[in-house]
Amino acid sequence: MALLDTSVRALSNRLPKVITPKTHAIIDYATAGSFFLATGLFWNRNRRAALAAMACGIAETTVAMLTDYPGGLFRVMDFPTHGKVDAGMAAGLETLPKFLNLGASGWFFRAQGLSIGATTGLTDFGGASQEERGRSRRMRNIA
Repeated sequence: MALLDTSVRALSNRLPKVITPKTHAIIDYATAGSFFLATGLFWNRNRRAALAAMACGIAETTVAMLTDYPGGLFRVMDFPTHGKVDAGMAAGLETLPKFLNLGASGWFFRAQGLSIGATTGLTDFGGASQEERGRSRRMRNIA
């Protein structure tokens, strides 16, 4: 799994940053929702996995709500810092199944870690959106 994770990160770092802050916010809330859904699905089979999914869902929702981007409610954290938190969460999710001995339920956390890592790698945290870069490029061509 480490090889797959390394491959996803290397590939996403080389690809263009196509995810805007608004799209990133939508993905964050969808990811949090999937953690909460997994809590219900794991509850009767693996209580440890269910509690881990609930904790991850709460963490993902909290970070999304505190970020200064479209969809953030309290705007305490700037968007580049949010990217660093996402990278840390992706790495933590990769190790969580082994750390908590989740067994067969561990695939979900590994998949979520890969998904968050890929989303983070493809997000433009630099501030200038695709539209703004396109406008500035057109302005340079005119001048």
